[in-house]
Amino acid sequence: MADSLRPEKRSWNMSRIKGKDTSIEIQVRKYLFSQGFRYKKNVKNLPGKPDIVLPKYHAVVFVHGCFWHRHDGCKYAYTPKTRVEFWQTKFDKNVQNDLLHSSELTAAGWRVFVVWECQLRGNQKEETLRSLVEHLRKDT
Repeated sequence: MADSLRPEKRSWNMSRIKGKDTSIEIQVRKYLFSQGFRYKKNVKNLPGKPDIVLPKYHAVVFVHGCFWHRHDGCKYAYTPKTRVEFWQTKFDKNVQNDLLHSSELTAAGWRVFVVWECQLRGNQKEETLRSLVEHLRKDT
């Protein structure tokens, strides 16, 4: 099946996808800040450059988009119908990197949390954020 967009338009669309300071990251950060947490963003010297680093709690939070990071069983983790092999290779690499970074951080003594994009939609959002705060405060 051919792509419905011209290559220039597809390239333009893809160039607009942000790697940091996404709307879902901002939602999580604002909530954490409102609950009294102070954090650092995208710390480069930690594996995977975690989206949120809470040094006081020795914790990191990755805010993952379901599409890019392949949230298992999620309807947003669909595979495009064109260039399937390209996408599958890209997705496999993302998932492999996520696992590697998580294990490296855990081995270094960090607590690793993942918040998925779909968990910040609708009725789940408040529950997800409250649960994250509860887990962050635990064992500190």
